[in-house]
Amino acid sequence: MNSFNTKFLYFILIASAINYASGQGFQVNLQGQKQQGMASAGSAFAQDESSIFYNPGTAAFVRPGGISLGVTPTIPNTAFLDSASQTITRTQSPIGTPFTAYALFAIKDSSNLKFGIGVYTPFGSTVQYPKAWLGRFAITQLKLQTIFFQPTITYKINELVGLGAGFVNAIGSVNLQKDIPILDSLGNYGNAELDGRANGYGFNLGVYVKPTRKLSFALSYRSQVNMRVKFGNANFNVAKGVAANFPNGKFTATLPLPQVITFGTRYQVNEKLNLVADINYVGWKAYDTLAFDYETNTSSLLDTKSPRLYKNTFAFRLGGQYDINEKFQARVGIAYGISPVQQGYVTPETPDGNRFIFTGGWSYLINQHFQVDASIYFTQFKREAINYETKMSGTYKTAVVAPGISVRYIF
Repeated sequence: MNSFNTKFLYFILIASAINYASGQGFQVNLQGQKQQGMASAGSAFAQDESSIFYNPGTAAFVRPGGISLGVTPTIPNTAFLDSASQTITRTQSPIGTPFTAYALFAIKDSSNLKFGIGVYTPFGSTVQYPKAWLGRFAITQLKLQTIFFQPTITYKINELVGLGAGFVNAIGSVNLQKDIPILDSLGNYGNAELDGRANGYGFNLGVYVKPTRKLSFALSYRSQVNMRVKFGNANFNVAKGVAANFPNGKFTATLPLPQVITFGTRYQVNEKLNLVADINYVGWKAYDTLAFDYETNTSSLLDTKSPRLYKNTFAFRLGGQYDINEKFQARVGIAYGISPVQQGYVTPETPDGNRFIFTGGWSYLINQHFQVDASIYFTQFKREAINYETKMSGTYKTAVVAPGISVRYIF
């Protein structure tokens, strides 16, 4: 039964970070409606309070400050075609609701120093498969919620350079369920549930440079955040004859969320059109090896280290914004994300693959104090894969639609 323990380790760690509406792997880029409309590019474009996330250095040039609240419902659908049986299984996942809340302000209007806070959900979703599906021993349901709190300080050194830094306090919860290949006297399989809370710390740094009125550059660094589960609950429902091999109890784990380095640029073609481009370098190698520790060990429930061999990778983003008039703006974007998941390690939780992402968006200025922003996100990709541990082999097809909206109050 050691293979059960190894698989279970993997699933709880992946649970810390999965989100279908991701740029690649389980990185989420749904943190600002204006940027989302341009394929999540715009780290070098000073527009609103969401720069707190994308580049704190850019936030120094946001004039004036304000408060913005947004949500981006994500509608995922994954179908798995099993190679052996030719059976097709579709997920039954509910709509996810990642949200954002930002505030950016200066002590006085003439100050080059600004303070801000961002509250956002960079990782969070529910993944649900039908009961008795052929991968039931891998997963039946996974629920995740994470919330990042980021107080931020940003300073405009002069008209050319801005610097910013934010401290990240992350909290989260996870619930994972799966069946166990052990039958009771009535012919029912056992099941397991892991439920825990996690917390971690990190930081966000950014530099913004504007050498000319039309051209700007940005460099930002979001640190790795190690989410630690210290007192999670592991509950097993199995036949009485083997219950002693699966004792209920506590578990601990460290869940690494990768660092991200972003280089961005913005070019103003004319008074109405701006073009932006971002390159993300994501430190997925943090998932080289995953460790998991049960409070109580048995011959069937051992602490393990499981190799994942994720690789560092890139995402490329390009977008544009066109000012139709003084009140209305339109946006469009395209991105390409390279998957960090190598062949042999694709799972039902992360049927990840290289993908193109297509986006659009708009803004409407209601009056001098209120603005509404909206975006639409779409991606579709396919991955043919076999998992070395579970031996599951087949083709995953995933499509995601994510419409978003936010309301901004301008000081």
